[in-house]
Amino acid sequence: MTTDQNVAITAEMQGTIVTWEVTAGTPVRQGQVLGMLESMKLHHDIVAPTQGVLSAVAVEVGSTVKPGDVIASIDASSEAQDGGEEVAEEVSASGPLGLDRPDLSEVVERHAIGLDAARPTAVERRRERGHRTARENVEDLIDEGSLVEYGPLVLAAQRKRRELDDLIENTPADGLVGGIASVNGDHFEGHDAQCVVMSYDYSVLAGTQGHQNHRKKDRLFELAEELRLPVVFFTEGGGGRPGDTDTGGVTGLDCYAFLWWGQLSGTVPMVGVNSGYCFAGNAAILGCCDVVIATRDSNIGMGGPAMIEGGGLGVYEPKEIGPTSVQSANGVIDILVEDEAEAVEVARKYLSYFQGALDDWSCSDQTALRDVIPVDRLRAYDVRNVIHGMFDDDSVLEIRKDFGVGMITALARVEGRPVGVIANNPAHLAGAIDSDGADKAARFMQLCDAHGLPIITLIDTPGMMVGPDVEQTALVRHCSRLFVTGANVTVPVISVVLRKSYGLGAQAMMGGSTKAPLACLAWPTGEFGGMGLEGYVRLGYRKELEAAGSPEEEEQLFRQLVDRLYEHGKALSIATWFEIDDVIDPADTRRWLSTLLRSVPPQDRTSPTRPQVDTW
Repeated sequence: MTTDQNVAITAEMQGTIVTWEVTAGTPVRQGQVLGMLESMKLHHDIVAPTQGVLSAVAVEVGSTVKPGDVIASIDASSEAQDGGEEVAEEVSASGPLGLDRPDLSEVVERHAIGLDAARPTAVERRRERGHRTARENVEDLIDEGSLVEYGPLVLAAQRKRRELDDLIENTPADGLVGGIASVNGDHFEGHDAQCVVMSYDYSVLAGTQGHQNHRKKDRLFELAEELRLPVVFFTEGGGGRPGDTDTGGVTGLDCYAFLWWGQLSGTVPMVGVNSGYCFAGNAAILGCCDVVIATRDSNIGMGGPAMIEGGGLGVYEPKEIGPTSVQSANGVIDILVEDEAEAVEVARKYLSYFQGALDDWSCSDQTALRDVIPVDRLRAYDVRNVIHGMFDDDSVLEIRKDFGVGMITALARVEGRPVGVIANNPAHLAGAIDSDGADKAARFMQLCDAHGLPIITLIDTPGMMVGPDVEQTALVRHCSRLFVTGANVTVPVISVVLRKSYGLGAQAMMGGSTKAPLACLAWPTGEFGGMGLEGYVRLGYRKELEAAGSPEEEEQLFRQLVDRLYEHGKALSIATWFEIDDVIDPADTRRWLSTLLRSVPPQDRTSPTRPQVDTW
C-alpha cells in the first residue's frame, strides 16, 4: 500500500519476524536489509523497496505474519531521501568478503594441506628414494590445470586410533590422488582427450590400499565405465593396509574395487604405470591393465616381504622380489623405461593411439623398403627396419619387446591413423612361432580388437616351431590361441608377406587363411608353401636323395629340387592362382594400407566388443 508520503512494506511469505535491524525514524536506502523473517527454518531478508525514512514498524519481533500483511512503512518524502543517500554510501563501503569468508578460507586451507608444497618432509623422502611425488607424476601426465580431483579431502579410516589433526596432516586423500583430466589435448579435443587418472601416494602409508581409497577407486572406476574414459593408474605401493579401524567390516573382501576394475577390461583402455615397489593388491591392479609400463627400479610381486615371511617362506629384501630383469623377460612388463619422466611420456604416447588420428604426420622415403629384405633368401635381416620404415615417423611403440622375442607387437600409425602391428622376427628361430610368441600375438590381437585398432600383420615365418622341447611348453594349445583369436576379431586385418609364408604359422598370422584379411599382399621376396621348402624336399624326396650317389650329388639334387619348388611357390607364381591379392613393390605398401584403412566404415564402439582383454 502506498500514499503520497508512505510506502507500505508487506510480508512476502508466511513466517515469524526474528529481527529488526533498524528502528523507526532511521534513514534507509532502497535495497537495504531492514530485518529478517524466518520461514521453515530459513531466514529471509526484509528489504526496503525505496529510500526514505523508516516511519513505522508495524509488527514486533516474534510475531507471525502471513503473505500480504503490512509489517512496516517508509516515508519517501524528499527531505528523507538525502539521509537515505548518506546511509547508502555508508553501507556500500563494506564490499564483498571473497576468499576472506571463514567458510571458504577453511576449505581452501584444508585442500592446501594435502599439496606437495605443504608437505616438505614427505617430498624430501621421495627425493631420497630418487622418485617423484604422486602429484608430480599426475601433473606431468595431464594437460596443465585440467585435473578435477575426486576425494582430495578424504582421510584414512583410522579415527579410532589417531587424532583428526594427525590424519589431516599425514593421510591426505587417504593415499590416492585421482580424478578426471585431459591428456594430449594439444592433439585431441572434447571427449577424445578426457581420461581418468589415478595414483597411489607412496608418501602416505607406503601407498597401501586403505578402506577409503578403495571407495575412491570404486567411484572413479564407475565413472570410467559410464563415461567410457581410459584410465591411467600409477600403482606404486605395498598392497592392502591392515591398520584401518573405521571400516564397519572384518576382512574387506566385500570391496568392489577388483570386481569393477576387472570389468573395465575390454571396455576402456587401462594403462598401468609403476616405479619402485608394487606388491600384493597394488600388483593385482597393475596386472589387470592392458599395458604395464615400469621403470627399471621397479619390483613387482603378488606378495611383498611381509607376506612371504608370514607364509613361512623365508626372509627377503623388497628388491629381491620381482625385479625388472625377471618381470620384463617373462612378459609381466610390457614397456621398460628408465625413470618416471620417461614412463609418463610413454603413457601419454600409448594413450594417444586410442584417442584418434593425428593430422600432422610424415614418413621416410618408401623406396628404401625395396632393399630391406636381402636378395639371398637364406640371409637374416632386422624386421624392425621394415616396421620403422613402413609406418609414420616416430609413431612405432613396441610392446613386450623382451618377451616372446620371435614375435614383434607394436602400435603405430599410417597417415596419422593408429594401427596395431604384428610381425614375425626372423632373427629368432627364423621367425618360427613358439608358445611365448603365440601368446604375445594373440593377446595383442585382443587388445586391438577391444579398442578398435586395425591390425597389420607382417609375415616371415617357416611355420609353427617344432620339436620335443617346444612341445613341453604346451605348444599345441598356445599356438591354437592365434587361430581362435584371429578368426574372431572384429577389426580389419591386412597381411603383408615379407618373405616366408609357410604352413599353419603363416595361416595363423593371417587370421586363418590368405582370404581372411582385407588384403593379403606379398613383396617380391615372398614365398609360399604348406611347409618350408627344405623340409618338404627332405621328407617328400627322401628316396630320390638317398639314390643320388655321392654326398655331392645328393646336395646338388637337393638344391635343384628346392629351387624348382621355390619357382613354383614364389609370390609371383602364387598370385597367378589368386591365392593372394597381389605382389607389390615394397614402396607401394603404404598406399595399399592407407587406401584400405580409409575404406573401413566407422565402427560403433559405444558397447564393448569383447568381454575382456586377456591379462596374459
